[in-house]
Amino acid sequence: MSKNLGPYLDRVLYVLAAYAAPGLLALATVIALLTWQNFFPYSPAKPLALRIVEESGQALAPAQARRLLAGRPTVRQFDTDRSEQPVWFQFGVLATPGDGNAPVMAEFPSRHAIDTACWDADTLALLGDADRQRASGSIGVMKSGFALTLGALASPRQVLCRASFVGPARLTAFAWPAAELRIAAQEYHRNAGLLDGGLLVLAIFMLVTAVINRNSMYVMFAAWLVVNLRVAALSVGWDVQWLGMTVPHAWIAHGRSLTLAIYYVLTITLFRTLFKEELAKVGYSGLLRLAQWTCVPLLALSLVIPYKMFLPVIWVAAGLNIGVLLFFLVRILLLTRSPVAIWYGASICITLFASMSEVIAAAFGFTGLIGSINSVTAALSSSLLAALAIAEQMRQEHKQKVDAQAELEHTYEAMPIGLFTLDLHGNFLSKNPALLAMMVGREQAPPSSWGAYFNEQAWHQLLALVRTQSDGELEINGYKTLGIDGGKRFLIRATLARGKIEGSLQDITERSKAIEDLRFMAHNDPLTKVCNRRGIEKIYHHALLELSEGKPLALAYLDLDRFKLINDLYGHAVGDEVLKQVCARMSDMLTDRHCIGRVGGDEFVIVMPDTTMARAAHDCRGIVSSISEAAYRIGDKAFHVRVSVGLIEVAGQLLLKDALSSADRACREAKAGLNGGLVVYEKNANAFMKREAELDLVERLASGSALDCLFVEMQPIMSLKTPSASLNFEVLLRMRDRDGTVIPAGPIIGAAESSGQIGVIDRWVMKTTLAWMTANYAQLGQTQFVCMNLSGASLNDERFAEDAFAILEQNQHVASRLCLEITESVALQDLENTRRFIDRVRGYGIKVALDDFGAGYTSFSYLAELPADVLKIDGNFIVNLNAHPANIAIVEAIVSLALNLGMKTIAEWAEDCATVQTLADIGVDYVQGYAVARPGAPSLVLGVASSASFIVDPQLLALVETLDKPGGPRPRSPNVINFKKRDHKGA
Repeated sequence: MSKNLGPYLDRVLYVLAAYAAPGLLALATVIALLTWQNFFPYSPAKPLALRIVEESGQALAPAQARRLLAGRPTVRQFDTDRSEQPVWFQFGVLATPGDGNAPVMAEFPSRHAIDTACWDADTLALLGDADRQRASGSIGVMKSGFALTLGALASPRQVLCRASFVGPARLTAFAWPAAELRIAAQEYHRNAGLLDGGLLVLAIFMLVTAVINRNSMYVMFAAWLVVNLRVAALSVGWDVQWLGMTVPHAWIAHGRSLTLAIYYVLTITLFRTLFKEELAKVGYSGLLRLAQWTCVPLLALSLVIPYKMFLPVIWVAAGLNIGVLLFFLVRILLLTRSPVAIWYGASICITLFASMSEVIAAAFGFTGLIGSINSVTAALSSSLLAALAIAEQMRQEHKQKVDAQAELEHTYEAMPIGLFTLDLHGNFLSKNPALLAMMVGREQAPPSSWGAYFNEQAWHQLLALVRTQSDGELEINGYKTLGIDGGKRFLIRATLARGKIEGSLQDITERSKAIEDLRFMAHNDPLTKVCNRRGIEKIYHHALLELSEGKPLALAYLDLDRFKLINDLYGHAVGDEVLKQVCARMSDMLTDRHCIGRVGGDEFVIVMPDTTMARAAHDCRGIVSSISEAAYRIGDKAFHVRVSVGLIEVAGQLLLKDALSSADRACREAKAGLNGGLVVYEKNANAFMKREAELDLVERLASGSALDCLFVEMQPIMSLKTPSASLNFEVLLRMRDRDGTVIPAGPIIGAAESSGQIGVIDRWVMKTTLAWMTANYAQLGQTQFVCMNLSGASLNDERFAEDAFAILEQNQHVASRLCLEITESVALQDLENTRRFIDRVRGYGIKVALDDFGAGYTSFSYLAELPADVLKIDGNFIVNLNAHPANIAIVEAIVSLALNLGMKTIAEWAEDCATVQTLADIGVDYVQGYAVARPGAPSLVLGVASSASFIVDPQLLALVETLDKPGGPRPRSPNVINFKKRDHKGA
């Protein structure tokens, strides 16, 4: 029974407490205010007529003041206009009506009065004097001013008084029955206590609210309420006390100035804080900033100038800024209908208007304002409005929290990411639908436990995560699911809060697979699945670390022979399948520690960590056999593939690019040799020594220190028409190594091209040659041309070309004897650029020769496009010329072609007299090689009459004499040729 009636009882009591009781209290309050008798009943005081005189400098005695007051007109009030000169006034009090025993008191209510003294106007006997700190005789402090006790009067009485004021004082006097004045004083102090207590309680409430909400705005508002209370106290005259304590007299004047200044600052700052967002929308920020800047000087002035001088300043500042705040308040209210803004704005405006009304009234004489508005009613009204604003703000905050909670619950349920809360024992306190949908549990485990979905190791990982990191994440695996390899994978973000684990769970199975695929593709070849170059670099780096620990390391470079034919004949699909099978066969021959990498179309690398060279060589021979012996069957096709392998032993911290270069060199040697398809370089192999020398030379050229070690040699070029009539030669580049040995041109050119210094080398050779020719010009009368080789990189370097032309411009008198050799293959790479260069150098009288003609890229059709003067026949056709009839036929064809095109021919690498004889018979114009002379110092050239002077072979000397005889082959005019930087037997 009680259970059934319980809800009804709760509702009835709630209605009584929430609606009935507050309604009854409100009704009783209205009835009391309208009909009940006042607890402090008293009759209104009677104003007294005053005669007034103000001291004008010298202090007056009572007798003097009485004489000055005689005949003065009477007034009801007197305004001091902020004057601080003492004021004498006289008034008359009528006899006490009735029995004449009721005492009478005269009240002087000005709150600006600082002292008052009174005398009997007839006898000039002192009745009493008092100030804010002391009192004597019949006068004392009463309410906001002073009061004089006259006792019972049987007849009228004249009283003379003197008073001093500070501020915009108004002097008035009222006659009271003593008992009623005391009742009025009690009501006055009761109202003051109510105002003090009410505003202080509200201020404390605001401070508590500020602490709870951690909002400094409430602290500011609490301070504003307290200062508001002090302004109200100033208005009604009880600012001489604070919390029941008397304020020292010396503090009162400065305290009033500072109170008004602080109130001014707090009002503007609070307004700016309360309506920060709204002010950003309404604009005119400069106007409000100007109002804020007035606060600083106002505070300073309140501390340094007297109160009477400060009052006009505060009046002006308050008047201007009331207008500014009203302007912004109106614009805010037009833009927003926020009840909080309205209540706050009304509270500020009422208090501001009311507190300044008396000041304005005193300043301009608007007495009507004082009667209707004062700071007491304003303080009470603003407190009420502030309470309404706070209540509205709390209501809105509560509503926002309720809405946010509802939205959060909806989001929690609808969130596609799993959300959960766990206790520290692994039990789910909450989990959203998305979490349930993505997890697969075990039937034997309770569904509310972590262990139903993840293993124990995952739980320990989660605990470690939340205990070591405030907000960390973790990837874990779920139980295996049918159709998903390895089961699902989840990303968990979790934190430990209030003794619970709160977090989110996201299914990243597909993302993990994609990342693994990308990681695999980043380090592996997509076709063969072996490592790519990046993967090889990673494996090689780890292998070098093991090498530093004393473990051996080998690296093999594999190249499939003529694999391009498979692609051309059968298509790339077949070629791709062959590559897959090749990788499979290699993998079968290697261990798991060995790593295969594809570094080219048909080129592979094998990194063999912790493998001796004997073992590595054995494995490589097995790979050669596995790849080469068994046929590859793809569809109905079957064919064999051959492979060449270069195997090197890695020593020291050899960079991968250098290791690959050495292994590639060994592979090329294996491809060209008869060594079973495998060439092995031990760590002390000559190939490594050469490679190290090349790298050292590249480094020296890059630093520029090698130029000091360069020098040139010269090799004669003999005419086969008139051998003794000319002294022609080729300039050959040399370099002296640190140990004094001479480095030939080939390695120098290769290192210069690798280091990007080839242009510097060519400039040096050109300058050196032309300078030598200029210095020895008189001794080179028989010299018709000097050959100098020009590298392809320099030919295509615009900067070098401009520098070269500048050098030729400075040496025009000898430049005409220069012949620049351009390699045929380089000339054909950029035919247009080559033609422009040739045309320009010919302007200096220089001749141009095509070097190594007949080798590599020869195409006779290009000769019509190149304005060359000389064809320098490739030395491979000249060496052992008589042993190869085909070479003789080729040389004859070149000579015939040159003759028809108006070009001269030079044959290089001539090594014996028989070769020279054959070349002369064929019709070659010039010959160069060991048969004539080896390269030598430039000084040797200056000591002979012709190129034939170097010959020491008797048979060749006899041949030269035959060629020199009259009637022999008619000599053709020789052409100029170029420096040669590559040395090969006769070059």
